[in-house]
Amino acid sequence: MTTITKEDDTMAVPLPTAGTRWRCTLCGNLTRFDVTRRSKVVEYVHLDLAGDPKVEEREVLSESIESVRCRWCNAVDQIELVDRPGANA
Repeated sequence: MTTITKEDDTMAVPLPTAGTRWRCTLCGNLTRFDVTRRSKVVEYVHLDLAGDPKVEEREVLSESIESVRCRWCNAVDQIELVDRPGANA
């Protein structure tokens, strides 16, 4: 299972699945979060004749989520997983 950890490793929050989503326990937010990610990727970049780049292929070699912060109340230690409506239907 992939988890999200704060920099001081005091809290881990699992990533949402098809049947779950994040919820801020402080304010109830279900839809707006700032997610800080660290990624290592290989990209195929095509430059047109004017020199403008366009990423045509992207392969993620590794990715970790460093933190999840509630956009409404700025809480970083109050994020939990809850069931999505109708996920078990």
